[in-house]
Amino acid sequence: MRTRDVATGAQSATGPGGVAGRGRAEQGEELGVTVFDVARDLRRDVAAVELPLAIDGADEAAASRDRLLTQLDEHLLPRLKELSSPAVVVVAGSTGAGKSTLYNSLLGEEVSQAGVLRPTTREPVLAFNPLDADVIVEGPATRVSRVIDHDGVPRGTALLDAPDLDSLLSENRETAGLLLEAADLWLFVTTASRYGDALPWKALSRAMERGASVAMVLNRVPRETLTTIRGDLLQRLRDHGMDGVPLFVVPDVGPHEGLLDRSVVAPVARWLTMLAGPDRSRAVIVRTLKGSLAALPSWVTGVSDAVEQQIEAAQVLRDAVAAALPPVRAQARESVLRGDSSRGSLAARWSQITGADKVDRVKVRGGVVRSTRRRGRARDVALGPLLAEVRAVVRRTLVADGVLAHDALRAALVGTRPLPGGAAVAPDAEETADPRETAADRHVDEWAARADEVVAGLGRPDAADAARAAVKAFGENGLAALLLAAAAGSDDAAALVRTTLADTADDALTALTSDLADRAEAMVDREAEPVLAALDVPALAPDAAVGLRLRLAELRRLM
Repeated sequence: MRTRDVATGAQSATGPGGVAGRGRAEQGEELGVTVFDVARDLRRDVAAVELPLAIDGADEAAASRDRLLTQLDEHLLPRLKELSSPAVVVVAGSTGAGKSTLYNSLLGEEVSQAGVLRPTTREPVLAFNPLDADVIVEGPATRVSRVIDHDGVPRGTALLDAPDLDSLLSENRETAGLLLEAADLWLFVTTASRYGDALPWKALSRAMERGASVAMVLNRVPRETLTTIRGDLLQRLRDHGMDGVPLFVVPDVGPHEGLLDRSVVAPVARWLTMLAGPDRSRAVIVRTLKGSLAALPSWVTGVSDAVEQQIEAAQVLRDAVAAALPPVRAQARESVLRGDSSRGSLAARWSQITGADKVDRVKVRGGVVRSTRRRGRARDVALGPLLAEVRAVVRRTLVADGVLAHDALRAALVGTRPLPGGAAVAPDAEETADPRETAADRHVDEWAARADEVVAGLGRPDAADAARAAVKAFGENGLAALLLAAAAGSDDAAALVRTTLADTADDALTALTSDLADRAEAMVDREAEPVLAALDVPALAPDAAVGLRLRLAELRRLM
């Protein structure tokens, strides 16, 4: 017996020698490069699957996707890549079933730790015949196991003693599951007192689900009940659709230490020897591969259906968003056009300024306002608080429009009748508050800048006399304040603007009012942006399942 590093073997087996080994096996040729390419492409597409929406069945589909990836990574792809390596026979079972004792007895030497402490099997052991050294390749089983070569292993097979499936250590349970996924054949060990437990049947069902070859060892059977227990177990196997599973019965030999007598394990040993040899072991490998490949379509169909369900749910959510916002958008625009913002504090500020500073007291002759520059500068300063009030009022209005849109979206997605997946994309009040405030500030600044542009045009040398006189009478900032207040809905400010600007007043006010209405609608629409962005991902695109459907068609052509 020698412990062995398989890294060098892996390199040589994947070179010309490995390819030649595959070419010698007819079974390998019928599972040739085309199958490997399909499996590799399938692995890529399955790994790319995301299920972002929390809809019914998504968790189960994600678990199925992960297991399919494990099956591809730990068994199918490595095995398809190197068909000439030995068939991996995993000895698995529950705690205390006697796996390691059976394993050691088959080899005729204590190579795997066995004893009364639980968990007994702390380190997986992989043993192969020394004559198979040139075709052993590095893979899932070799990476987590202590690898040895041993004359007691029939050539063409590799025996792997796995940790307990029900180990108290989660790491052991995970390793056992990994090794079973990598196996070509499961040799499941249970006992006369444990074969009725749920675990053996769950594990065996899992093996059958992925098309693995399976055999069972019923260990420690009292001789006086051997016939009864064996008959009961065979019936259970038939009931589970496993009537073709080989069953080996090891009688109870009473308290003992060390190896079992060779005669006790002789049936299992003969069976392993029957599997030995390149052609026979490859037949097991190919049979398991075919079973695994045959099991893939149903898995891929399940994952593909889950992706389609995600796509459908995403479209329902998009439709809900599209239906929720138009009423809010129309309400926001109408509010601006009605001048709702001018009520309350803005009206009070206007009364204060006109009462104290009498900025509305102007003389107009011949349609042109008459004022000195000194008086114009005074009005400009007096209208400063009005400009600040307009900006504050409009900012609050825009923020309120965004809040109304936010509430409408949440009501549509997660209200009294929540939509599937809605919770994953519905806007969150805390997350949206700061961006909404920032957006409102930006819109107010841009709207005020638009008024400054209008005033700058009115003050140009080629502008109408009334326009240039209005800029002189109120100052640039003061006239901008009047325009903004009027556009926000102040009738008094609008009347003063029309008095001083004459024919140019309505065009300026219409442009500013329309611009503000557009910005109110934009505040509503921006609330949907993060929701739609969460739905505008490749995983929810209409063609997200196309790759899987293509792989499914390729698999079915291979069946």
